[in-house]
Amino acid sequence: MRPLASFPRRRVLLVSAASVLVLSALSTAALAVTAKDSPNHSQRAATACSIPQLPGAVVDVRLTDLHSRMGGSMMDGRSLMTQDEWPRFRAGMMSVTATPTIVAAGRVSLRVANTGYLAHELVVLPLAAGQQPGRRVVASEGKVDETGSLGEASASCSAGTGNGIAAGSSGWLTLSLPAGRYELVCNLAGHYLAGMYAELDVP
Repeated sequence: MRPLASFPRRRVLLVSAASVLVLSALSTAALAVTAKDSPNHSQRAATACSIPQLPGAVVDVRLTDLHSRMGGSMMDGRSLMTQDEWPRFRAGMMSVTATPTIVAAGRVSLRVANTGYLAHELVVLPLAAGQQPGRRVVASEGKVDETGSLGEASASCSAGTGNGIAAGSSGWLTLSLPAGRYELVCNLAGHYLAGMYAELDVP
């Protein structure tokens, strides 16, 4: 084997540079995999449910809980709260995000992805004139009154109602919405208090 000193300087530099690039690429890939699989990763991508072509205007809704805000000392060293520990949920631990937030009156389909770590659901409630999202009265069982609900998505990989959309899954529903303001809420115990509401406007 020839000693390194006998190779032309330019060839040595090119080989060194190529080695650095390959090692950098491998390190970046390893970090990406680690971050994705880390239990402290705050949001998980929804798994692929077979969602059919939905009619009308389509609103994408994301339901999530902030895993990093629900860990450590807040949970006595355990990695995640359970549904029946809802009195310990606090504002800002969970959220509902809708895109777009304004749609035309008529048929509206909600495509709901649960990117959190707990089961969630989506209930569509009308907002009265002057009523603001997040201001509903929460009863002792940790839920709001669903009187006047126009429908819900609470089934995993299916339309309509069920036992909750599982973490990493999706659900959907199609409604006929007249002009008005609507609140999209997760009404599982404690989730509304934790921040799971958003407004959808239909002018």
